[in-house]
This record gives sequence, C-alpha cells and structure tokens, in this order.
Amino acid sequence: MTALNLRVAIVGAGPAGIYAGNILSNSVATLRHAQGPDSTVAIDLFESLPAPYGLIRYGVAPDHPRIKGIVNSLHEMLDAGTIRFIGNVEIGRDISLDELRERYDAVILATGAIRDAALGIPGIDLPGSFGAADFVAWFDGHPDVPTTWSLDAREVAVIGNGNVALDVARILAKHAVDLRSTEIADNVLAGLEASAVTDVHVFGRRGPADIKFTPIELRELGEVPDVDIVVHDEDFAHLEGVAPANNQLKVMLRILKSWRERESTGASRRLHLHFYHSPVEVLGSDRVEGVRFERTEPAGDGSAVRGTGEFREIAVQQVYRAVGYYGTPVVDAPFDEKAGVIPNVEGRVQDAAGSAIPGLFATGWIKRGPVGLIGHTKSDAMETIAHLVADASEGRLPAAVVDGDVLDLLEEREVAYTTWDGWLALDAHERALGANHVHTRERVKVVPRDEQVAISIRSQARYSIQRISRSGALIVS
Repeated sequence: MTALNLRVAIVGAGPAGIYAGNILSNSVATLRHAQGPDSTVAIDLFESLPAPYGLIRYGVAPDHPRIKGIVNSLHEMLDAGTIRFIGNVEIGRDISLDELRERYDAVILATGAIRDAALGIPGIDLPGSFGAADFVAWFDGHPDVPTTWSLDAREVAVIGNGNVALDVARILAKHAVDLRSTEIADNVLAGLEASAVTDVHVFGRRGPADIKFTPIELRELGEVPDVDIVVHDEDFAHLEGVAPANNQLKVMLRILKSWRERESTGASRRLHLHFYHSPVEVLGSDRVEGVRFERTEPAGDGSAVRGTGEFREIAVQQVYRAVGYYGTPVVDAPFDEKAGVIPNVEGRVQDAAGSAIPGLFATGWIKRGPVGLIGHTKSDAMETIAHLVADASEGRLPAAVVDGDVLDLLEEREVAYTTWDGWLALDAHERALGANHVHTRERVKVVPRDEQVAISIRSQARYSIQRISRSGALIVS
C-alpha cells in the first residue's frame, strides 16, 4: 500500500472554504486507512482579500454580533495550523488556475457570491439606484469599494423580502449614534451621521406569508430606537383564516400583527413594509425620482402571485435592489452565466460536455447558488470533500506536476501575500483601535487594502514562514 501525500488548494477563505479545509484536514484518518498510515494532506487556502472570513467579515451588518460569533469557530479552524492561509492573492491575476492545478492534486473553488443579481426593469441603472451588495460592502468596510457613500435622499426604496433587504433597511433607518459601539469603520460612521434619510420603504412582490426573513432579523427591526415601523392593513387581508405553514412563520406573523396594532411614537424616522408590490419601473430622468409598482395578489396555488393591473407610484430618491446575489466566477473555470454558479455534480466541476474535470471541485454558494445559511455551507463542504477523498483513494486525481512551494512563485512575482500571522496582527491592531477609540468598540476595521497589507506583512517578518515540501511536511525557514 503506497502512502498518499495529497496537496489541495482552496480558493476563497469564507465559511465555505474554511469548512472545506477543516473537513478535509479531519479526513486524514480515512486516507490513511485507504492508502497507508503515512498518508498526509497539505492544504493551502487562497483569498483575494488580505483578511479571511469572506462575507462573515464583509457581508454581515456591523450590528449583528450574535451572527458574527461564527468567526470564533472559523478562527479556531485556521488557528489549528492544519490549513495555511495565503491572502491578498487573486486567482487569474497573481497566479492562474492552471498554475494552481499544476502544483496541487486538487483545487476546490469556494469563491461564493458577492455581486448583486440583476433586476431587469426600465430605469434600474439611473443615478441613485444601487445594488444592495455594494451598499453592504461599503458599510462593512470592504477595501475594494469607495470609502464614501451619498446618503442625501430623504425617501429610499429597498426592493426585496430577504435578510439582506432587512439589513440594508435597518442600517439606512438606524441613527448612527446607535452604531458607535460596533466594529463599524470610521468613514462609514461619518457617512451615516450625515445621512438625510427619514423614510425607508421595503417592498416585497409577495405577501406576508411568503417573507424570506428570519424571526430574529424581523424582531430586531422593531427594536431600533427612534424609528417607527409602518405596515398596511390591506396587505394582510389575504391572511384571514389561513394557518401559518410553520412555527417560524407563525412567530413572524405575530410580530407583524403587533406592529399593526402599535401606535405611532412620532419617531424621527420611519420604516415602511409594503407587500404585494412588484416593481415595474424606476422613475426619473437624470436620477431616481420614484418607483412604479404593480399591485399583486395570491394566484391561488399557494406559492405564486399575479398582477392585478393596479399600478402605484412611490416617490423616492434612492433605490436599493436586494433581490439576491450572483456567483463570483474564477478565471478559466467553467461558469454557468444563467445560474451564476460553477457547473458541478455534487461538487465535482463539470466541463462543457458535462464530464467531471478531474481534480477540480466546488463548494458553497458558487456550487449551489446563494441560498441557505451557514449550516447548508457546512453540509455542502462535507459532500464535496467526500467526493474528493473518494477520488484520491481511488486514484482519480491528476498528480501535481510542479514541485516546490507556491510561495516561491508568489515571491518571484513580488506578490504581497498575507499569512495567518499577518491576520492575527491585523486583528490585534483593529481591536486596539477599538479599545482606544473615543467610543469604545470591539474593533475598528482598517479599510484601505494597502494599509491592511502593510500591517500584516510587518508582522509576518517577525515570524517564520511555513513552507510545504512535496511530501506534505511543514518546513520552517
């Protein structure tokens, strides 16, 4: 029995990529049983940003500390030392996919979905119309978006009935003073402090029984200080005598009912929830002036709505579309433009003819589309890794043909890559900024990419850089 020394590259250091790496590192026992006790697995986790965690760091609203608690478990997985983090490296720019495949026995694509899905209605490209993902990236301090955001509109529309729509609406409606204790970046806090927003309108094409929120997200909406929630009785007429499909929906409908019965407090800001509104056109000439909607109603089959022919125009000066995310392709990897995913069967990437590409895998949102929560991401990774391990055990993976450490190639090209030690330094730096801030916070995010890289690389020089030999053993230089 010949020992198998497996080298695997994972592209994307969000939850999908980290879970895949952790599950793979825990699969060594399976490989050793199949290939011999000396079998090893060496894993490199590539990320285009200087820091890990993907949408957990750059896609979750800063006032959601409970959700961000997932970072603790992701940190433990990377801190265990079985996965090597290589940040600030973009596949297709700094190193090609083919070059990765030459150096690794398998490559797992876990690039997720960070772009907004399209909303194909007239006027959607007018100035003042934005994708929710871009706004989320701004208020989360993403290094690759502008540091300023114009919030000069008094009335704003958010189109969508999912958690992202609620995050956008809540941040727009919330007073900046109530975000001072979070990890929000200083430039974002300054932008929100200057906001002119007084009314945020959230529009859903379907009714209250079809909302895609979670109860905790909805409940938090009603707890925002100095913000009145406005709902409309006409949107609930179709619910009379209809039993909620599950307990989660039952809870959310109870919350909505309490808001219907609540008296206005005269708050300085209002958050309006509109159901049965299908957008048909963004109005305006030089910039957004409003949105035209068609009123909808249940179609009678329990899952769809139909237009009523009644049209309404709502005056707003900004529009945010939150109708879903779209997958992030990898240069030279197959990509389904319509579905926004890398074509695959249970994680094995498929070519144009529908055949599996040996040694190329996908996991997470880029595998199945941008739906589901963290638990789904973990089960996705388990399925993909099971197939990778099976292919390795049965000799179906193409062996790497280029020896040596990928870091040598990156250094030769003068790529300023970051490491786990570098992230620990950046993390400590951000926490120190928060502790010393006039408004004490858990952290203050460093936004500029070059500043993140500089802080990380200064720290990396103090530590040994781990390198991987062809045998899979770690060598300290």
